[in-house]
Amino acid sequence: MTRLSSLFSTLMVSAGLALATANASAQMQMQDHSQHNATATASPNDANALTDGEIKKVDKDTGKLTVQHGPLTNLNMPGMTMSFKVQDPAMLDQVKAGDKIRLRVERINGAFTVTKLETAN
Repeated sequence: MTRLSSLFSTLMVSAGLALATANASAQMQMQDHSQHNATATASPNDANALTDGEIKKVDKDTGKLTVQHGPLTNLNMPGMTMSFKVQDPAMLDQVKAGDKIRLRVERINGAFTVTKLETAN
């Protein structure tokens, strides 16, 4: 019985070490991938930081822009494609699908909202 108990203890320690190693490896991989295509232009605290993007869709009915954007440093968000409300509905008339832009997105009342938008040259 002592050998069985010893074997069980050894197996438990080995499994725990394997899980800890796998967890550390997964965390390292997530950190490594978070920097892909990073083109942030300013620090998270820069109130004027703009991010490069491309308009994919303008939806005037919902007051939203669908944008493929780089990292939004102020929101700690990696680059992706998503829809945003616009702070000023006039922004919807300034752009069309395919336009290259620079934008600022902030969380306002729980919603990600474009607060600054300019077309890129």
